[in-house]
Amino acid sequence: MRPTVRSACRLSVSAGHQQATAEVATVKFIETTSAMLVVSAMFFALSACQKQEGPAERAGKETDKAVEKVGQQIEKAGENIQDAAKGNKK
Repeated sequence: MRPTVRSACRLSVSAGHQQATAEVATVKFIETTSAMLVVSAMFFALSACQKQEGPAERAGKETDKAVEKVGQQIEKAGENIQDAAKGNKK
């Protein structure tokens, strides 16, 4: 069985199609990898740009802590009042 021109063309087209498909897959892989690298770089760059605390922010955090402690003390005092009203002493 001798190869004909038509079968040779089919083989050539098939090989060309496979090569084109491989090239498209390679381009998509490169684009995806590039996009992932850009997103990763942006994530790390933005996470490194954390603003330093100023005196107002530090004071605000200290105020938050103080308010939390006062809230705990009020809650504790409320429990003591309830216990005293029931006749229990701690």
